[in-house]
Amino acid sequence: MAAGVEYDGRAFCGWQSQYAAGLRTVQGEVESALSRIANHRIKVYCAGRTDTGVHALGQVIHFDTHAQRELRSWLLGTNSFLPGDVKLTWAKPVADHFHARFLAVGRSYRYLVHNHPARSALWNGRVFEWPTALDVDAMSEAANKLVGWNDFSSFRGKDCQAKTPVKLMRHVAVHKHHHWVAIDVEASGFLHNMVRNIVGTLLEIGAGAKPVSWMDDVLQARDRRAAGQSAPPHGLYFMRADFPDEFDLPHIVNDAFLL
Repeated sequence: MAAGVEYDGRAFCGWQSQYAAGLRTVQGEVESALSRIANHRIKVYCAGRTDTGVHALGQVIHFDTHAQRELRSWLLGTNSFLPGDVKLTWAKPVADHFHARFLAVGRSYRYLVHNHPARSALWNGRVFEWPTALDVDAMSEAANKLVGWNDFSSFRGKDCQAKTPVKLMRHVAVHKHHHWVAIDVEASGFLHNMVRNIVGTLLEIGAGAKPVSWMDDVLQARDRRAAGQSAPPHGLYFMRADFPDEFDLPHIVNDAFLL
């Protein structure tokens, strides 16, 4: 079975289950709820593991089960056992060879910045507050330099376990709507903290602290110390994972994010 998962990451210690007692994770909550529906222990695999505080609209998981249940039971039944900050958005049977992590051909993230002197009360903990003006045109020009096959070592977190820092960046876009700045990033795969490190670098350029050409220097340095500070996790959203057409998986779009 495959399913989509949406969650507010504020109260979670990331996606992945932790061995330490008392640490709340998205994976732990989802596995517990699914296991109650299946009446046996369920282990889930996700398309992209998210860190503490990171949110998701379109996380994709898969799990193996011998239980026979209606799709309504997998979806609504599982959600009845989940807390309010994590829900399944769809459920669908898939071929035995489907794997949410290894068969994903692309992943997309969005980083949200509230660009206003006054903080947002409604979005507290779910966006990055940036009080001074940002040059979105400069940020867009710098972001375009990342498109294509590149060595992203300068944006690689110290705990990254990826075999190679070379990834295909398919799309990077920076756009503004009133007091909101959204940074959309789509790639074949991501290094640990890669999106947050890219965002931190773009924000320095947008704030005028660095020129657009700095992005070339950062990319060519292949050294994490050359890039900007990592943006905080609470502005980051896992938007979707893409899979080959043969699996015909749904995409759930949240209208609140159509900036």
